[in-house]
Amino acid sequence: MAKKELENKLIAAIRVRGRVNVREDISKTLERLKLNRVNNLSLILGTKSNIGMIHKCNDYITYGEISKEHLKKLFEKKGIQLKEEDIDSLFKCSKTPKQLGIKLPIRMRPPKHGYEAIKKSFSIGGSLGYRGSKINELIERMI
Repeated sequence: MAKKELENKLIAAIRVRGRVNVREDISKTLERLKLNRVNNLSLILGTKSNIGMIHKCNDYITYGEISKEHLKKLFEKKGIQLKEEDIDSLFKCSKTPKQLGIKLPIRMRPPKHGYEAIKKSFSIGGSLGYRGSKINELIERMI
């Protein structure tokens, strides 16, 4: 997956694997991404440094580009009230979630019917790594 495809996009990252036997540098990176527990969702802007951190934690999270409809549905379900122009500015990466008063991470339920294999990449039938727009289906199962 090319890093340039994620630049200037809003990325939803969900922690899939737990905290046991995680290397210290990866653990610190997960803390910086605000993914401290399993099933936490964090909204990340597609900057070069953030994309680098996501790729470093690739074996513990799943991520992809969230759609505007699913973002609205997520905020509605979690009780986060934002104006339409605030959602647009977040989606266009002109404002950060912190600037809009969104407290991250967002605690999610486990997905209905569970994850696929949590030790395999999404490309070979597992749950980890880059999913592209398929992240919206996982978020739908977790709402």
